[in-house]
Amino acid sequence: MNEDFVIAARDIRKIYSNDGKEVRAVDGVSVNLKASRSLAIAGPSGAGKSTFLHILGGLDRPTSGHVVLDNADIYKLPDRERARIRNTKIGFVFQFYHLLPEFTALENVMMPLLMKHEIRNTKYEIRERAAGALKLVGLAKRLNHKPSELSGGESQRVAIARAVINSPELLLCDEPTGNLDSKTSESIYELLFGLEKTLGVALAIVTHDENLSRKTDDILRLKDGKIHPAS
Repeated sequence: MNEDFVIAARDIRKIYSNDGKEVRAVDGVSVNLKASRSLAIAGPSGAGKSTFLHILGGLDRPTSGHVVLDNADIYKLPDRERARIRNTKIGFVFQFYHLLPEFTALENVMMPLLMKHEIRNTKYEIRERAAGALKLVGLAKRLNHKPSELSGGESQRVAIARAVINSPELLLCDEPTGNLDSKTSESIYELLFGLEKTLGVALAIVTHDENLSRKTDDILRLKDGKIHPAS
């Protein structure tokens, strides 16, 4: 793989059977993504966008094809090693925030570091890192609020802080503003693009929002699992 690329996907296919019929959820899709670059994965519902994103993130094994991250073909690795790369090199942001309701914003952001098998930092250092991540997303004054005390936009910011706490090389977002109003969505977009530049991450966002797609550096349009050129 060209070392300039954070991630490279080659000829990805995901095929499964539904009531005896072959469904090609992803059909021969390739993409490269560099640091500090953004990619919109766009297309109508059922186009294969989320499936492809999950394959990029090591969450869903493709039927065929290669995903190279950290100079390794991740689906040729043992499950444990792939999980290590996923947990240290990739941050995930989903439409639903998946915050733990009984914990504060700060505690939710601390969780990825606390759950590591090898903790090299003290709990104080982890708290400081989590507080810094929340400050980075504009929530320095909401550290001790629980999810029920946060707005939708604030909850998504907590989820983004949690996604970047491990300093990932790749940030994958699946319809990150799907539950938010247009004004809040715009602020989340601005935050994600800001983090792309500030942290130097490669950013891929699944979206059907054409306004967002036009703001990314590149667009991968999918239809029926295939790359579909812009009309």
